[in-house]
Amino acid sequence: MTTISHGEGCAAPAARVKGTLERFRRAKERELALLRSQPLPAPYTGARPSFSAALHTGTPVAVIAEYKRASPSRGVICESVRVEDAVLAYCAGGAAALSILTEEQYFKGELSFLGRARATPGARSLPLLRKDFLFDPLQVEATAATPASAFLLIVRQTPDVQELRTLQACGARYGLEAVVEVFDAEDLERARASGARIIQVNARDLETFRVDRQAYLALAAEAGIRQGETWIAASGMDSHEHLLAAAAAGYHAALVGTALMQNGTLEANLRKLIIG
Repeated sequence: MTTISHGEGCAAPAARVKGTLERFRRAKERELALLRSQPLPAPYTGARPSFSAALHTGTPVAVIAEYKRASPSRGVICESVRVEDAVLAYCAGGAAALSILTEEQYFKGELSFLGRARATPGARSLPLLRKDFLFDPLQVEATAATPASAFLLIVRQTPDVQELRTLQACGARYGLEAVVEVFDAEDLERARASGARIIQVNARDLETFRVDRQAYLALAAEAGIRQGETWIAASGMDSHEHLLAAAAAGYHAALVGTALMQNGTLEANLRKLIIG
């Protein structure tokens, strides 16, 4: 099998994280050790549907439906639904894009879920977001070997603007878009300075797990959504009214996981969220 060299054209960033994010980072060290010890698979050569374009198609906002089996704040949410079944349910329910949790220790995800999601009949046109704690170019290159269209970067995990820019450039080499997650105005300033075009505002503080939807509504109003930016509201979205509020604040999309996965009735949960 064709391989690519480690870190080709990408400088490794230094880690500057604390608390919960530091625990997540340590959980990824085993994965990084494996990546460093062997050649990486060749980049995926199939089509990567545009993630950003898909987020301008929904009403009242586009919904990024997430396959999320567990979380640190909720524990196990739903382990009985296979990724293939989730993808089919989300496609039928009206999702504009899919978010796939690949972090293993805390979210019970797997990198292989991305390939399985893409191979599911009827889901090949929906873009996939790799949702994980990525802070090293090797992780971005490993993502490039999957059919993902986008990957997540968290400003508080990688607060250095140049490092954020480097990781985004790494992904762009393979046709991957970066979703850059912020929590407040300071994070947003760093994200914009790094050249981020897809801004995800998380209502959940990853240190306390407290959710404050008003905070991300206020951030959009205070900072303003600039031309060329695509904004995603994330966490705590569990009703049609929440989608309406996000749309009124200028958001283009909402990322929803727990509210859709709970009880295992994914399609019905998504339809209720979108239609009300």
